[in-house]
Amino acid sequence: MTETITRSEIPETTDAATQRSARLGEAGTAWAKRIGAKAENAKLSYKVTGVGVGSVATRISAGNHQFTVDEPAALAGDDVAASPVEYALGAVIACQVVVYRLYAEQLGIQIDDITIDAEGDLDVRGLFGLDEAVRPGFSDIRLAVSISGPESQERYEELGRTVEARCPVQDLFSNTTPLSAVVTKV
Repeated sequence: MTETITRSEIPETTDAATQRSARLGEAGTAWAKRIGAKAENAKLSYKVTGVGVGSVATRISAGNHQFTVDEPAALAGDDVAASPVEYALGAVIACQVVVYRLYAEQLGIQIDDITIDAEGDLDVRGLFGLDEAVRPGFSDIRLAVSISGPESQERYEELGRTVEARCPVQDLFSNTTPLSAVVTKV
């Protein structure tokens, strides 16, 4: 059996850090130029499509990418993929990593490695409508951010405060976002 190693499992070399730094700098410069030319260029729209498959699973298409979301058997799923709430925690982790890297570059803070663990509490009485006083979503989410590098604890805490203020997915959890749905019989 051949084991496949993903790029994220390969230890970062100085060349990779240099390349990441260059890519972050180029992206920042390019966006500043686009937005400077026309403020409207700062506005992005994303579109993702989901199709129900299996017992309660969903096949998601996002651009050129597809992935499956499911539930464990205890929630009527086939447990073939992570659940929606696990993906939500994964989304906040992934966005945090991006924003940590972005602002580390902008603030001149070196990050050698970053690992983020997320833990969320959810009471299924809200999901199943068993107690109207219990919300169906997370009641609390905790992130544990581990950063290695030559900077002081204070510098990494400064970076953390910046990330908390700028992370788009964390913002989804921290603030009310308007959401509307139109149901159509086809």
